[in-house]
Amino acid sequence: MIQIAIDGPGGAGKSTISKGVAAKLGIVYVDTGALYRTVGYYVRNKEIDPHDRDAVGAILPEISIEVAYVDGAQHVFLNGEDLGDKIRTPEMSMYASAVSAIPSVRAFLLETQKEIARKNSVIMDGRDIGTVILPNADLKVYLTASAECRAKRRYDELIAKGQSVRFEDVLREMNERDTQDSTREIAPAQAAEDAILLDNTGLNLEESIDAIIALVREKTDFFAN
Repeated sequence: MIQIAIDGPGGAGKSTISKGVAAKLGIVYVDTGALYRTVGYYVRNKEIDPHDRDAVGAILPEISIEVAYVDGAQHVFLNGEDLGDKIRTPEMSMYASAVSAIPSVRAFLLETQKEIARKNSVIMDGRDIGTVILPNADLKVYLTASAECRAKRRYDELIAKGQSVRFEDVLREMNERDTQDSTREIAPAQAAEDAILLDNTGLNLEESIDAIIALVREKTDFFAN
């Protein structure tokens, strides 16, 4: 069993890279951000202010989130519905950031995340994995890149999905989310003290995956098993 925690700001490639690492190691990838996006999606559909802690907390009992793995890919179900790419928009990024600052939401999702890690060898990505969710992870990586680089990656991803967006808007929203995530009271986005900083501004996807595989080989006994 191995636990790998990947933290870092939006657009650093955490999800894509973590999926690649999981595939190479044969372990489960857990996209924790998708869980917060799912709550944000429900909040938006209820036309509730995502910053209204009382209102958001009041509807949590209405939410049932299930995680299933199909051919190694994570699918998140909200009250029985597979949301797919509905939660992968810039708007849902902002909703996810807002609701993730609410203590009741974090408590609501905490046990779900820990239960997955108890049952599987996992690589889990988010913004407080190494500090809160998996404080005893075998390897903690804080993955980052320049704001412009991260915005370009997110922009390319959205364009590839057929969404009509402007790079300037994606960069602005990313900077806003960086500020929101790093200054919130509850679990602000920051590196764990024992995390290894990996700046992948100049790395492509395969190079980023290989860099983390190298850290697994160097810092854990996973390959000795």
